[in-house]
Amino acid sequence: MVENHKQWHKKLPFALLGYRTMVRTSTRETPYMLVYSTEAVIPAEVEIPSLRIIQEAKISDVEWIRSRYEQLALIDGKRMNAVCHSQLYQNRISRAFNKRVKLRQFALGQLVLKKIFPPHDEAKGKFSPNWQGPYMVHKVLTGGTLILAEMDQEIWPKRINSNAVKIYYA
Repeated sequence: MVENHKQWHKKLPFALLGYRTMVRTSTRETPYMLVYSTEAVIPAEVEIPSLRIIQEAKISDVEWIRSRYEQLALIDGKRMNAVCHSQLYQNRISRAFNKRVKLRQFALGQLVLKKIFPPHDEAKGKFSPNWQGPYMVHKVLTGGTLILAEMDQEIWPKRINSNAVKIYYA
């Protein structure tokens, strides 16, 4: 290993090789395989030939070219399988995430508090409140967007995401 943290750049190629040749859960393939349509030859296999390297060394150029074309013809299928598996994986992850999400429904006229975001002038310091209001829900739009109105029926000029509001209990 590296004895000194200043020598990290000497080990970077080995880390990249490990990253590019590791099978990904989302695609069931290595990134190297998806790009080059063949598995990577690690440096140890060049010095001490493996069975794959010995077999490739004994075939003629014509046979090697033919096998390479066959591999290239199969790469589109492997890439499509990787894309399909990636979509299934994303669906599975989103289903697992959505199980824990609690839907919040807002009704017209409901009282809510609006979150104060730090970059705005309203936040004055460490001990200032995090919420302001109450406001009334003037309109509920699709996608969880709300239009708020102040208590004197003055409509708030900006739309706000429902993640930035919470129900006000008087």
